[in-house]
Amino acid sequence: MPRLKPHIQRQRREHILEAAEQCFARAGFHRTTMQDICREAGVSPGALYIYFDSKEGLIEGIAERDRAEFQRRFEAVANAPDLMAALTNLCNQYFVEEPPHKRLMCIEIGLEATRNKRVGEIYRSVDTLVCDSFESLFQRLADAGRIAPELSIPALARVCMTIGDGLFWRRATDPAFDSNSVLPAVLGVIEGLLKPVSILDTAETSARRTRRPLHDTD
Repeated sequence: MPRLKPHIQRQRREHILEAAEQCFARAGFHRTTMQDICREAGVSPGALYIYFDSKEGLIEGIAERDRAEFQRRFEAVANAPDLMAALTNLCNQYFVEEPPHKRLMCIEIGLEATRNKRVGEIYRSVDTLVCDSFESLFQRLADAGRIAPELSIPALARVCMTIGDGLFWRRATDPAFDSNSVLPAVLGVIEGLLKPVSILDTAETSARRTRRPLHDTD
C-alpha cells in the first residue's frame, strides 16, 4: 500500500480527533469505545490504530492540538496594544463561539483526569501551560507599567483561570446559560483585578521619569 502524503496523514489524524471529541462529548470517556470512534470517523480499526494506540492516546492528541490552538490565540493577546479588547476577543472565542460538544468534551476530560493517571498528566500539562502563559503576560505588563494589580501576579493568573473554569462548567451544564449576557460583567471583574493603565499614561509617566531638568542645580 503506498504511503499517504504528509498532508493527507494530518487531515486523517485531525478527522479522527474530531470524531473522538464528538463521541466523548456524547457518551463520556468510559462508555465510548474505540469501535464507536471508528464508526464516527468512518475508518477501520487498523487505520485508527496507526495514529492512536488508545483512548488515552486520543486525549493526548486532542490536548496537543488544543495547546497549539491556545498558543496561537494567546499570541494575539500578548502582542495586542489594547489588552482588554484582546482579552474580550479571547473570551468570545472560548466562551461564546466554541461549539457545544467541545465544552462537554473538556468537562469529560477534566473528570477523567481525577481517575486516570495518564489523562491527569495530560490535563495538568495543558492547565500549566495556560497558567504560565497568563502569569508571564501579566508580569511583563506589570513590569512595563501597563497594569497595576493589587494581587500578586501568580494569584492574579489563578483567579482569572478560576473564572474561566467557572464559565466552562456553567456553559456545559446549564442549557439556559447565556454567556453573551454574562461576559461583559465577567470582563469588568477581570479589568478591576488587572487595573490597566493606558498606553498614553504609561508613555507620559516614562517621559516624566526621563525628562531632564530645565536648570542645573548645585
